[in-house]
Amino acid sequence: MVYSYNHFKFSNQSCCKYRDSKYRKPAIRQFFIVSLMDVPDIRKSLIPITIGTTTKPIMRILLLGSGGREHALAWKISQSPLCDALFIAPGNAGTATCGTNLNFGVTDFNAIKQCCINEKIDLVIVGPEEPLVKGVTDILISTPGLKKLDVIGPGKRGAQLEGSKAFAKAFMVRHNIPTSSYKEFTLENYQQGVKYLQEHQLPIVLKADGLAAGKGVVICENHIEAIAEYELMLQRAKFGEAGKKVVVEQFLSGIEMSVFALTDGKNYVILPEAKDYKRVGEGDKGLNTGGMGAISPVPFADAALMKKIEDKVIRPTVNGLQKEGLEYRGFIFFGLMIANGEPYMIEYNCRMGDPETEVVIPRLKNDLVELLKAAAGQQLDTVKIETDPRTACTVVAVSGGYPGEYVKGYEIEGMESINPDDSILFHMGTTIKEGKVVTNGGRVLCITSFGRSVYDAAEISREEMAKISFDGMEFRSDIGYEFQ
Repeated sequence: MVYSYNHFKFSNQSCCKYRDSKYRKPAIRQFFIVSLMDVPDIRKSLIPITIGTTTKPIMRILLLGSGGREHALAWKISQSPLCDALFIAPGNAGTATCGTNLNFGVTDFNAIKQCCINEKIDLVIVGPEEPLVKGVTDILISTPGLKKLDVIGPGKRGAQLEGSKAFAKAFMVRHNIPTSSYKEFTLENYQQGVKYLQEHQLPIVLKADGLAAGKGVVICENHIEAIAEYELMLQRAKFGEAGKKVVVEQFLSGIEMSVFALTDGKNYVILPEAKDYKRVGEGDKGLNTGGMGAISPVPFADAALMKKIEDKVIRPTVNGLQKEGLEYRGFIFFGLMIANGEPYMIEYNCRMGDPETEVVIPRLKNDLVELLKAAAGQQLDTVKIETDPRTACTVVAVSGGYPGEYVKGYEIEGMESINPDDSILFHMGTTIKEGKVVTNGGRVLCITSFGRSVYDAAEISREEMAKISFDGMEFRSDIGYEFQ
């Protein structure tokens, strides 16, 4: 149950205090975890929060995942008066401040089902792609005793948009969504693929068909390199099962950006767009990573371009899902290349991106739980998205050696020094050990800041990041460089 008392918001898990608006900037809030049992007789003064003329149903929510995306989602969900209890599995040190972390993995489907039953979960939000591609949504909604459970995330067939590059490309072609030309090959037509590569225009893009932890795309500058990579993928199983089929694509030159939609299978709403930075080094050099930072909005994404993206990509995608009978209630990530002012689809993801979520969600003014409930109930046609007009920039701090080998377990210092007026610290790869927050991944944390421009927001994030320290810590100081 959610109650109000004075200007606090209480649930059975946490308390949130909102600063008076005249003393704070828009959308900046501070949260304090408290126990109601520590306040004598406070329950006598509490009353249920009502919205409008009726009391809206409050929800018990399970969020699956452990990265920065999940911390950003948990941070936003915990602000909603519609959230009665929030559980995160497995979560990280940051999500523990927003709800209750649970000790099981995102593909432990038996544990997920049991949690939903035991904790009387109303809504499951699936953060990462792997459980979606493996069918967690279908498993949950077909479980006896969970017939009323809502799940944000597509069924296994819909998740093929991310789970199979070949399926996604064929889907784009079927629904006239602009994309690069391509061919697909397996061991059965291996020699045809070699001949195709020998005659292909350079550069050549090779993609492992399945999930490869973000490492399954190789851009080759010459034919010898392309054939060698092709052999590694198909004959030497470089990416295991994910590489049993290889997609060879035409290289597109332009500027990348990401657009996000939330769909209920019939209707959709468009969330703030973003641009992320994949390379580990300054000036977008070095090895690819999961993402070293992101900005939102994207300066070149004006109304005319966004209309083209909606008309040529988003609407045909949602209509195509409906025409093909693919059950889909959740987020769609549209990875786009903008070439000569025109959008071309590079890839779909069946979830939000990371670190893009860390700039998209803070700019979202809507109650996220209300949005997700509308998506689950196929009522997104009644929703209007409201967005913070300020620019957000997030900068990611990584472990030394990332994206190669790195050491975990280093204590993180300085987090309490972050200025909450303009910045938010999101945990990515962290855990709590002996009462201290320590590193637990390649990408460790990120700092999202608001500003009047990309330059302002990026400068604030850099200044705040300088307060953080752990052994081997590295970060890019040029996120958003081309717009500054």
